[in-house]
This record gives sequence, structure tokens and C-alpha cells, in this order.
Amino acid sequence: MALDIVFIEDLRIETIIGIYDWEREVKQTIALDIEMAADNTKPATSENIDDALNYKAVAKRLIAFTEESQFQLVETLSERLVAIIMAEFNVPWCRLKLSKLGAVTGSRSVGVIIERGQR
Repeated sequence: MALDIVFIEDLRIETIIGIYDWEREVKQTIALDIEMAADNTKPATSENIDDALNYKAVAKRLIAFTEESQFQLVETLSERLVAIIMAEFNVPWCRLKLSKLGAVTGSRSVGVIIERGQR
């Protein structure tokens, strides 16, 4: 199998995230950078979206889940998002960077990067 990467960069989503009282009352913006292993040889030949890892479908699913979520930790949200990608879209390997924008004074963002599965 070829190891190709399908990616989504800077996907911004509003959600309740954080441990402080004020964070439980106001939505904050997170940004996702996602890399997903995929074999692109079949869709490259067929030109059929059904043969491809549909990044629009992935993005829509993650947006819907994240907008409804109310996790305290970015670590928890990251794990849930990668689990959705791998289980629902049959992705064997995923790397996700979750940035919480403006969370620390003086920084653009803070967050986590996780990698799950086998390349």
C-alpha cells in the first residue's frame, strides 16, 4: 500500500473547552491541523470521490462533534477526534495538532499534537 497523506490545515471551530469557570460559559476558537494516511492510487486512477478519503466529510464530522462537545482538556478532545477519524473513515494512521488560540497571554496558541496508528 502506498503511504499518502490527506491533510486538513487550520480548521477553525468554536467550542466550549477549558477548566476555568469562565471557559465553561463562552465558546473559544480551536484550530486543527490533521494528517491522515491514505492510499491515493485508486482514486487517482478512478477519479471517483467514493474511492478517496473525503476530507470534506471528515471536516464536517469533526466540526459537528466539536461544536457540541464541552470537554475540559484539549487532550481529551484530541483523543476523541482521532478516534472518530480512524474508526469512521477507516484511517490507519493519524496525526492531529489541536491549537487553542489565545489561551496564554503572549502566545498565538497552545495545545497538543498526537499521533495514533501505524504508518
